[in-house]
Amino acid sequence: MINVEKKSQHKFIVTVEEGGTRREYTVSLDDEYYRELTGGKITKQELIKNSFEFLLEREPKESILAKFNLRVISQYFPEFEERIKNSK
Repeated sequence: MINVEKKSQHKFIVTVEEGGTRREYTVSLDDEYYRELTGGKITKQELIKNSFEFLLEREPKESILAKFNLRVISQYFPEFEERIKNSK
């Protein structure tokens, strides 16, 4: 289960529970990148949830950085932005 809680305009707390364990992450997302990826068609929380689904398909939750800006995902997974843009 992935839960995304908005803390401020650009900061979110994400909780991932699976396999009887739970991890928490702090994710930042600026408005410009949000609009670039979604065109405003989904909420920031939905974008972050979709991004975590993308990450969890590729690595265990323990490998995900505890604190990061959503922009860094494409540095590790170049296909991220195209995949997210095509999924909305």
